[in-house]
Amino acid sequence: MANTTTCPAAMKATSNGSWQGDNPLDYALPLIILQICIVVALTRLLAFVLRPLRQPRVIAEIIGGILLGPSALGRNKHFLDAVFPKRSLTVLDTIANIGLLFFLFLVGLELDLRSIRRTGKRALAIAIAGISLPFALGIGASFILRSTVNKGVAEGPFLVFMGVALSITAFPVLARILAELKLLTTDLGRMAMSAAAVNDVAAWILLALAIALSGSGSPLVSLYVLLTAAVFIAFVAICVRPALAWMARRTPEGEPVKEIYICATFVTVLAASFVTDVIGIHALFGAFVIGIMVPKDGPFAGLLIEKIEDLISGLFLPLYFVSSGLKTNVATMSGGQSWGLLALVVGTACIGKIAGTIVVSLAVKVPLREAVTLGFLMNTKGLVELIVLNIGKDRKVLNDETFAILVLMALFTTFITTPIVMAVYKPARRAGSYKHRTIQRGDSDSELRVLACFHGSRNIPTLINLIESSRGTRRHGITVYAMHLMELSERSSAISMVHKAGRNGLPFWNKITSEGTGDQIVVAFQSYQQLSHVSVRSMTAISDLHTIHEDIVASAKSKRTALILLPFHKLQHVDGSMESIGNEYQHVNQRVLRHAPCSVGILIDRGLGGTAQVSASEVSYTIAVLFFGGADDREALAYGTRMAEHPGIALTVVRFVPQPDRTSNAPNSVSIAINPDDRAKDEECLEQYKTKVAASNDSIKYEEKEVQGKADIIAAVKAMGRCNLILVGLSPPTASLAEHRYECLELGPVGSYLASPFATSASVVVVKQYDPSANPLELLEDAVDSQDVPDTPVVGASPRH
Repeated sequence: MANTTTCPAAMKATSNGSWQGDNPLDYALPLIILQICIVVALTRLLAFVLRPLRQPRVIAEIIGGILLGPSALGRNKHFLDAVFPKRSLTVLDTIANIGLLFFLFLVGLELDLRSIRRTGKRALAIAIAGISLPFALGIGASFILRSTVNKGVAEGPFLVFMGVALSITAFPVLARILAELKLLTTDLGRMAMSAAAVNDVAAWILLALAIALSGSGSPLVSLYVLLTAAVFIAFVAICVRPALAWMARRTPEGEPVKEIYICATFVTVLAASFVTDVIGIHALFGAFVIGIMVPKDGPFAGLLIEKIEDLISGLFLPLYFVSSGLKTNVATMSGGQSWGLLALVVGTACIGKIAGTIVVSLAVKVPLREAVTLGFLMNTKGLVELIVLNIGKDRKVLNDETFAILVLMALFTTFITTPIVMAVYKPARRAGSYKHRTIQRGDSDSELRVLACFHGSRNIPTLINLIESSRGTRRHGITVYAMHLMELSERSSAISMVHKAGRNGLPFWNKITSEGTGDQIVVAFQSYQQLSHVSVRSMTAISDLHTIHEDIVASAKSKRTALILLPFHKLQHVDGSMESIGNEYQHVNQRVLRHAPCSVGILIDRGLGGTAQVSASEVSYTIAVLFFGGADDREALAYGTRMAEHPGIALTVVRFVPQPDRTSNAPNSVSIAINPDDRAKDEECLEQYKTKVAASNDSIKYEEKEVQGKADIIAAVKAMGRCNLILVGLSPPTASLAEHRYECLELGPVGSYLASPFATSASVVVVKQYDPSANPLELLEDAVDSQDVPDTPVVGASPRH
């Protein structure tokens, strides 16, 4: 009787539903939906748990895959058969590999061959050392593994796979770690990324060689595979690249890419993947090659990334980690021999990468601490490592135990990178003289340094017009550092932005060169600098929103600025309503206020000067300073006084005083609670201003408004309808004017009202004077928590002691 093998029945796509007696988990579509939900939920939870350790998300995805596999939850047979039955793995692997194809296309989009060709000699030497020594040690370790746990496999392919597995540096993961540690555009980070890019390209070439060798026992067939692959790459470079370049040229900046171009590009990716699979070097190589061939100039590559990255990275790619985790069974590593081999492989990988990188780095005159840091950075593994290992397992080059050993090695070497680099690399910061931390100062002719932050191009006209208004006529003028705040997310395009933005300095500084960058923002500031007498340097901070305030504060300290200008987290629409761009940006402003080394101004943009940049000769603004009393109002007055030096500025200072015949206990009264020291400083500051009023030609004015309560102050503010800009202190001694009390702590009681819809049509700058002894947000929070805050303003009281 012949032996028969019973194969599981093919799964139908959709069920008739539970009410019809069908089990949805017996059908492909509901099962894959459940699998995706479980995978995404688990990996995101692990990423959240590992976030305090500053680990890249790939660590959470690798661990999540292992936990769902036979090493943990998969040890429960009922769970594995219900959620990940064998009959569903073909569908799961297919979808995971489609996601992987397009992810490798994204990786190719991030790699710029021109930058690799410009790699310096030091980075090239480090890259060669980081490949050759681990590769050689990997071949040595392969003899031990082949004689113990990986018996019976072809010697040549196994040697090459082991060499590649130990010599890889994960380029995307390294970029993420460097960006998280704010090292990406330091000299160390640029050297690491340059070396990793060379390493990445070399690793893919070696992997193609390993796949070709593993496909057949015949060397002639392997040679045919490699030659055909070379012909394919030449064909893509000669025929496909010009077509991609043609589509890129027909996609101008600021316009959406045509749908037909998107469709044609994606079909090209799939067709190239099909061809490379037919050749025998795996489908992912075709997608990777097409990604490299897409022109990096212009918006085309970035628009392609935006179209697919969230879907691929968020949903499909985690399935690949689960597919890998289902093949990883740590239980196969039984006994001291297996764990000893794991220690051998980890030690070999670390010694090869770290020692090789350190030796060569020292030889090319890299300092010891930076050389050690480079060694650990170059030892980063990740998704690319898993791709190599999965291909090796699918090709029967790696058995279950060897596969598990190498997966744990990749997980360990990547996990230790961040904490070790944080411990080893602590660059010394130069302590410079930081004399002027406020606008109000005794040396009125000294240079004013401003760090002006913005979210996007919409903020540029108002920001430039505000800078123009602030330049004054002082002997040393004004120097502005314009910082573009960009969120570093888990999206691959964020890393692409980092590559484009990072050139020199801290955190990511863009050089304004005569060659031009194509960046509209940089061009706007460059044009303004050429037309004015203001020194402007454009830069970009790309960081996680939880830590981007560190970039702002560090930049202010490095450049010794006296004022940090921050954009408000709400934007005004045409109808006057205000829409938030995200509460995280509000928290950024609050963190900067807590840690700022100088004065801070928060700009509520309502279109100062309109939607276009105004030339110096056309500036004609009316500016009002609302003066209640206290240090913040004195700083706002100092800022307004400097603006008044501009010939196109008309300044009015409005001092609010309570009616003298009112008592603090009367309904709607205005009470005074100012200490003598602050009262004296206020009077001195105002007397100096009045002296300038007397000497002016009516371009600056001084008014006093007697008020009884909140209604009078609001009426006075609304009467300033013709103002273009209002300056006010963060913590004036008055109760909240807004309907929702202290809705925005970072704006204070008056600023919160001015930021509310329809309160005023003027742009507003809320100023906080630098005071190392006070935390403004704590003062405001204390006021909010108090049950005795009056509904009427308290004019003249100072929060400082």
